[in-house]
Amino acid sequence: MRRLPAAVFSAVLAVVSALVLAPAAAAEPATNTGYPAGATATRYSGLAFDACTAPPLTTIQAWNASPYRALGVYISGVNRTCAQPELTVAWVTSVSRLKWRLLPIHKGLQPPCGGRPTDAKISRTAATARTQGTTAARDAIAAAKALGMRPGSAFYNDIENYTQSDTGCRTAVLSYLSAWTKELHRLGYLSGVYMNLNLGARQLADVFTSASYARPDALWIARYDGADTLKGWTGVADAKWAVHQRAKQYRGSHNETYGGVTVNIDNDRLDAPVATVAYAYTVTGTGVLNARSGPSGSYPVVRTHASRSALQVLCQTPGPKVGTTTVWDKLSDGTYVTDHYVSTPSTTGYSSPLPRCVYPYQTTATGGLTQRSGPGTSYAAQGTVPNGGLAWVVCQRSGTKVGTTAVWDRLDSGRYVSDHYVASPSGTTYSKPVPRC
Repeated sequence: MRRLPAAVFSAVLAVVSALVLAPAAAAEPATNTGYPAGATATRYSGLAFDACTAPPLTTIQAWNASPYRALGVYISGVNRTCAQPELTVAWVTSVSRLKWRLLPIHKGLQPPCGGRPTDAKISRTAATARTQGTTAARDAIAAAKALGMRPGSAFYNDIENYTQSDTGCRTAVLSYLSAWTKELHRLGYLSGVYMNLNLGARQLADVFTSASYARPDALWIARYDGADTLKGWTGVADAKWAVHQRAKQYRGSHNETYGGVTVNIDNDRLDAPVATVAYAYTVTGTGVLNARSGPSGSYPVVRTHASRSALQVLCQTPGPKVGTTTVWDKLSDGTYVTDHYVSTPSTTGYSSPLPRCVYPYQTTATGGLTQRSGPGTSYAAQGTVPNGGLAWVVCQRSGTKVGTTAVWDRLDSGRYVSDHYVASPSGTTYSKPVPRC
């Protein structure tokens, strides 16, 4: 083998050493989420279960007799254990029509000091781990798109138990998850992480405000103590992931039977973002239906839909009254139509299982973000959103200038927060695709 000249060898060694010893790339804790036009987030609060293999549709129909209305499904990842013959776009559509929510799971690379010995592992080199995290996000998105899951969905990266005393392993895992979060946010999705409470989640909580790692939007812990509480987690303060950002797997593998059908499941309690899907309805009017750029007749017409034509509805939001309803439907292309001429179940109000249109962004006020009764600092204070909590934004309007912006965000609670302390794309003006109030 030929030897490199000494001078060349020294130069190469210097470059390699610099790469190995360089600190992790900076990533502020709350990174911006760039939702595309056809996006909305969906959340679920209640009991759920997850199973290694997505059950057949007939099982889900039988399990309508159960207390569960959400289901964890393994959509992607090199370390998925079970085959998924049922997991198709038709299955997702049918299960969603039955008013079930889906919790998408990516079981990809595992910690270099954890998981099963046969698992493909995250690299111990932080830069490589970040590249792997970015790739994992793209893989999850590709799999979700193939199943009909839409932008604004949350994906949960399954990280199994790992050795807590291994500093290099810890850095690799955190670097991987930081890149996972940043890439999901960049492409308009929410980031979730699944971890054992004592063997992973505490370390994630320790870097909740670290400028070295992007913070995921939701945390799903495993703690098999039989308690389905979403507070009082040892090592994870209640103020962290506090605003519809938590899930708990509180009982492991066991059989349950409903409607005469038995499934081996884990039990979960959720108050967290899940998958967003579109629901098929039709135009009911006799004429053409105008689809507008926002939820009001004052917005420009983007396209029209003929009578009896099919619509893909993502979510519903309030707007000016048309006929018997003030509800407007957001379609999968990002346009809006009045619900008065759509075949949704209700002719006067919101229709289940359609979610409300909402755009969650992490908050950035160190001491917590004050919520107010109106869009300005003179309005009454009505509680706070903890630092890193999600601001579930419905619409934006102008108000008192705070910092670099006069934009205020109306939350789904009806309260307002200054957009200056919200990780929306624009720091100075309105952020698409959020409509104006």
